[in-house]
Amino acid sequence: MRIPVPFNEQDHAAMRLAIDASEEALKRGDMPFGATLVAPDGKVLMTAMNNQNTAADCTGHAEMVLVRRAQKELGLEAMRGATVYASGEPCAMCCGAMFWGGIGRVVYAASTAQIGDALGGPQLPLRAADVVQDSAPAVSVEGPLLGTEAVVVLQRFGA
Repeated sequence: MRIPVPFNEQDHAAMRLAIDASEEALKRGDMPFGATLVAPDGKVLMTAMNNQNTAADCTGHAEMVLVRRAQKELGLEAMRGATVYASGEPCAMCCGAMFWGGIGRVVYAASTAQIGDALGGPQLPLRAADVVQDSAPAVSVEGPLLGTEAVVVLQRFGA
């Protein structure tokens, strides 16, 4: 695990893309979650959004959509050591997909607790950092970053 450092402008910009994607997902009728993939050199590679409803896929979480698309369109090597910015703290399923994709760092906006408070319903209350705690290679999990902005979008779901 890397030692957390203060978030920089690049972190904020990438997270805003993920939160923008969460708003787009909400407009489409999907759960309001988005994710951004950024290469180790800082280049934004792609953004994805939740598609559980529009694709009729219960595994269509934004991070899963992102990992699947990135491997198909960019190749697995493009994810090695990359960062995923997620509008919501990733669940255990998404953490596993990101680990197997070679993601080295995950930054989230809304925490698992904030997501539960905003959405209610079924919850898998595992913290992302706990899921990847002893992974090898290590995956760094940091957050929240812009959590309040992400929660505002979550609260509009079902409203």
